[in-house]
Amino acid sequence: MKKLLFLFSSIFALSLISGCGSNKELQERAPAQFQDIYYTRGENGLDLHIPVAIIQDNRVNLESVYFRGMKSPLIQDEDRTNLYTANFSINGMEIMSSDPAEENKNRVPQKAVKMPFEIEDDEAILVFSQNDKTKYYKLSGIEEQN
Repeated sequence: MKKLLFLFSSIFALSLISGCGSNKELQERAPAQFQDIYYTRGENGLDLHIPVAIIQDNRVNLESVYFRGMKSPLIQDEDRTNLYTANFSINGMEIMSSDPAEENKNRVPQKAVKMPFEIEDDEAILVFSQNDKTKYYKLSGIEEQN
């Protein structure tokens, strides 16, 4: 009877330990070596620019980023392969025209999303995958450039 109780308690303890691994937590080590991260304001909203100095392309995939209450996918620049950009549409109707084709160019502002972590205005949460696991890293010191 004691062996059976020990077996069940061991299984229960292992299930608790393994279940904790699925919680979202920030990584302390950066998935890449970043240069100065900045954002610009344009006609399509905010563009967050993440220049990467060194990254292990075969092990790390930069996927998306949370910034100022929104989430957007990261797109690798075709010409500058070390630059990743995320666009956050914050502007509503901008083009007023009698031509419907012109007004179709308007972008709908992004809706706010639930952030996985609390961050300041000059911070973002980078979502990346490494060894087929989704991970999170906080980017800090983000400034606006003109």
